[in-house]
Parts: sequence; structure tokens; C-alpha cells
Amino acid sequence: MLFNSYEFIFLFLPITFFVYFWLNKKRLTQASKAWMVFASLFFYSWWNVIYLPLILGSILFNFAVGSTITKMGDGSSVKKGLSRKSLLTFGIVSNVALLAYFKYMDFFITNTNTLLGTQWDLMHIVLPLGISFFTFTQIAYLVDAYRNEVKEMDYLNYTLFVTFFPHLLAGPILHHKEMMPQFDSIKNKVINYKNIAAGLFLFSIGLFKKVVIADTFAQWANAGFDTAQTLNLIEAWATSLSYTFQLYFDFSGYTDMALAVALLFNIKLPINFNSPYKALDIQDFWRRWHITLSRFLRDYIYIPLGGNRNGELRTYSNLFTVFLVGGLWHGASWMFVIWGALHGTAIVIHRAWKSLGLSMNKYLAWFITFNFINITWIFFRAREWEDAHRILGAMFSGTLLIPNKFIDKVPSIHTIFTSGEVYFDISGAEDTTFWIVGALITVLLVDNSFKTTLKFTPSLKYSLLFLIFSLAGILNLMHVSEFLYFNF
Repeated sequence: MLFNSYEFIFLFLPITFFVYFWLNKKRLTQASKAWMVFASLFFYSWWNVIYLPLILGSILFNFAVGSTITKMGDGSSVKKGLSRKSLLTFGIVSNVALLAYFKYMDFFITNTNTLLGTQWDLMHIVLPLGISFFTFTQIAYLVDAYRNEVKEMDYLNYTLFVTFFPHLLAGPILHHKEMMPQFDSIKNKVINYKNIAAGLFLFSIGLFKKVVIADTFAQWANAGFDTAQTLNLIEAWATSLSYTFQLYFDFSGYTDMALAVALLFNIKLPINFNSPYKALDIQDFWRRWHITLSRFLRDYIYIPLGGNRNGELRTYSNLFTVFLVGGLWHGASWMFVIWGALHGTAIVIHRAWKSLGLSMNKYLAWFITFNFINITWIFFRAREWEDAHRILGAMFSGTLLIPNKFIDKVPSIHTIFTSGEVYFDISGAEDTTFWIVGALITVLLVDNSFKTTLKFTPSLKYSLLFLIFSLAGILNLMHVSEFLYFNF
């Protein structure tokens, strides 16, 4: 089920909300949690009920392993040879194996066939929605249990932690300790009208970002990447920038809606998106983009690898490895590996630059950072190397077309430049330029949704904005599209 759908907005969400708080009002606390779990599993099963046993089995397995780790004292064992560390290793390997099977098996077979000349048939496995997110969430739970940071062991609470529908399909990636105290808080079991007002306002912003802005850019990005055979210079830059802004507003919109829906239930999810295109360097970007994924990679991969404790060369190696893993986490494709390697190289260069005590003008720093991100998103979006090569080639050596209307006004320009319909091959028009410029101004100068919500107080201004965003979003729901991060 999609946040940007009639059935979610007008049926699922209000029914879930009213039953949950009605049960809490009757002091049926366990029943309210059970209802939320049921609603979340229904939400998940809406896409494909065949994968419901998968997530339930994953939850049961990880709860059993985590509970056993928690019950075992340091150095103790259930039986000879079984330590807390070996049990943790078993749990992590099992989770990674599950993820690898569903997400990377066909990728492995394809590359094995290429390298060894074999002819193994592909399995054509359909990727279960949210598997990357609920797998990483549960790996974090196991590690936290090993570190003695999990204080209670209740199966219903754990199932609610994993399945809570606002974060289930595309994050944020959560920690058990930051969520369960909120569900157990007495004050959070009562309807909070201020949270409802703020949540509805934030949801309207996210909906507008997704169905109005992101989906508008999607038509040009998709045409440039998937259907256009040739691109002129302007079309190529419009294609890359369209995807850059599509991904920004799509992911930002999802994050806004996830935080907003959770807030309706008095639950505050961690911030996952903080104006990343304002970043002045690549490290700053990763502190702002998909914040909980960056946190996971830092806490559960970078630090265990040694972090920055074993000299500069080892630090650079650890950083590069983390970004390779981050790239591959997004999907089974060499394009994601290349994207991760490029960002890993950039973060190493940035660290070396800082270690030398060098600095840069902030405007130049932003320009380099933004264009690096824009160019590397091409590899993130491209299906094959040829697609990335075609777009990059046109961006830096394509034909520069001048719109026909300018030629008509100044005919002498025709002797210097080629004229034509600038955005013809990506199904764009003159308004494509205004959308791109407007998006750039918006991401740089307008407060992000999180800051706006912090300042939120019910007023006529916010009421009008809510109506505008909501109406524009709802009127565009007839063009339903999935969020991009559902693919990861």
C-alpha cells in the first residue's frame, strides 16, 4: 500500500488511527499494540501477501536470537562452544544470507555465467518490499542486544518495533531503544491534537513533493534514461538534473510522510533527511542524506572495521569499504558498485584534504559538491554502463541547441549555433527549464520540512498551506507511482 493512494489516505490511516486510540482509551494497551501490528502486517501484505510468512519468520528468528543473547551473561554459553559472540555472528550471517538470496542471487548467477562461461538459469526472484530496511533494522537489534543496550524482551513489542508501518517499507532504519519507550509512554496513548495538526501539515508537504514535484521530474528523467536514443547537451543535463531532483523530492516526500504518520500516533521517528543539496562537501552530504543509513554504516561497519583507530591508510580503506557496501546495499548492479566506489573515493579525498589543513571558498565548495552528486546519480539511475556513458557523453560533448524562437528573433545566431526543439527527445518543453531552476532555488533557499514543522503552530497561514498542498496532492493521486526507495 502506498502513502500516496486513496485507500491509504481515506481508509487505512483513519481506521487504524481511531481503533488504536479507542483501544488505548479503554486501557487495552496490549490490544492496541496488537492492533497496530495487525494493521502494519496488513499494510505490508497489500503489495503481495505471499511474503508475509517471510517477514514473520524473520521477526521470530531475530527475536529468538536477540533474546538468547540478552539472557546470556558475558562469557556464558547455552552449551559448550556457543558464546554470545558466536550467536551474534550466526544471527548476522543468517540475515545477510536471506537478503543476499532475494536481492543478489540473480546478480551472482549472471556474473558467474559471464566469468566462467556457465549457463545457469536465472531464478527471477521478486524482491520483497522493505527487505533491506527490516533486515538492517534487525541486524542493529542483534548488535544492540550483544552490547547490552536492549533492556526488555517482549515478542509483541519487538514485532511492533519491526513492523510499525510508517517506517516498514523505506525506513528510517530504527533502533529498538529509541522506539519502544515511546510506545510504552502513558502520555503517548492519548490523542494529541497538536501532533495531529503538525502531522497532517507535514504529510501534505510530503504528498505534494512526491506527486506534484517528483513525479513531474520523473517523466523527463525516465525519457532521458530509458527511451531517448540520442540527447543534445541541454537534454543530457536536463535528464541528469531531473533525476537529481526527482530522487530528492521523492525520498524527501516519503520521509516527510513517514514522520508525519508516526506523529499522528505520538511517535517521533528519527530525522532521515536534512537539506542534503545544501552540503558544502561530501561528508556533509552524507550527514544529511539518508541519515539513519549513514548511522548504521558508521556504527555497524565502519567502527567494527577499526574506524580511524589504525592509521590513515587503514582509515581510508575502511571508508572506501563502507561506501562500497552502501552502494551494493541499494541494489544488485555494477552501477550501484560504481556509484559507491565514486563516493568512497570522494570521501577519502575529502579526508585527505582536511588532514592537510586545506580549505575552499564555500560557494566553490557547494558547486563542486552538487555537481559531483548530480553526475554520480547518473550511475545510480542507469541500468547499464551504456546508459551512463550515453548521458555523460552528451553532457560534456553533445550538440548545443538554441531554441527556435531565439533564432527567429536573432537570425544571425543561426550561423553559429544549431537550432531546434531543445527538450524534444525527453518529452520536455519550455517549462522544463523553470522546473529545474525552481527546484534548485527551493532546495537551497527554502527551509526543509523538519525545520518548518519545528516552527509549526496552528494558524491561518498553515491552514491555507495545508489546503493548497493537500488539494494539489490529492488531485494528482490518479497518477499513482511507487516511491523510488521501494526498489532498494
